[in-house]
Amino acid sequence: MPRLCFLNPFGTDAYDELIASTLLPSLRGSTEVDIRHLAHAPRDIDYYAPKHLAETEIMAAAVAAEREGFDAFVIGCCYDPALTQCRELVDIPVIGPLEASVLLSRLFGHSFAVLTDHHKAVPELRDRIRLYGLESSCRAVDAIDWFVDDMVLDPLTVAKDTYAKVEDVMRTSGAETVVIGCTIVSACYELAALQGATELSALSVVNPNLMAVKVAELFADLRASGQYRMSRAGYYQQHGSHSTEQAEVITALLTARAPMGSALEASR
Repeated sequence: MPRLCFLNPFGTDAYDELIASTLLPSLRGSTEVDIRHLAHAPRDIDYYAPKHLAETEIMAAAVAAEREGFDAFVIGCCYDPALTQCRELVDIPVIGPLEASVLLSRLFGHSFAVLTDHHKAVPELRDRIRLYGLESSCRAVDAIDWFVDDMVLDPLTVAKDTYAKVEDVMRTSGAETVVIGCTIVSACYELAALQGATELSALSVVNPNLMAVKVAELFADLRASGQYRMSRAGYYQQHGSHSTEQAEVITALLTARAPMGSALEASR
């Protein structure tokens, strides 16, 4: 039975229930997911300075998740914050929602667009798509212009605005599928679909929360069977291969705190 940690990388529990309620219907029967948030981090990471502060806490959370026996760790934000650092630090699979979604998008359509929350995020996501080697398949990166702390106050309006923008982006860019490039926007969209807005389900959209969890399930299964063969030759080489002493100092710094808030279990 895979046991996954889904971290909302925000210093608040405001989004935990929304993520849990929209992930639960799509979980595999044997999968257990704990939805968590950060205990000592900014409330949101819409801007680069708070995102940078949160990344240290995300690294600490990944180390804690591995020590608690989780089989995989999901960073629940489409900035994919601290993704490379966490993969360097731990041996369990670490999944970023944007990376998982854009890599899988070709299975949904020949080309894709990304629709994120606000204008500030657009260049960051463009840079990440370029980093992931998928710039040629990405037709557009656009935003609905909502900030994350406002979304939980009116998730159904967020879903309505997202639906209209998805239609517009598909029409103007020619993208065949759209990655909803914000985990909270996607959760709002999924909530509306679950509550009966069938027109939302008719569009080819990629839910990054679900893609990340499904990839985490897959990689947890691969690791359990000895098939998760992470390269440590270069990009993900671990610090300890260069200096055990230096690596131990970093680990001590990361484990000297309680990085995550109380867990909310979403399993069946």
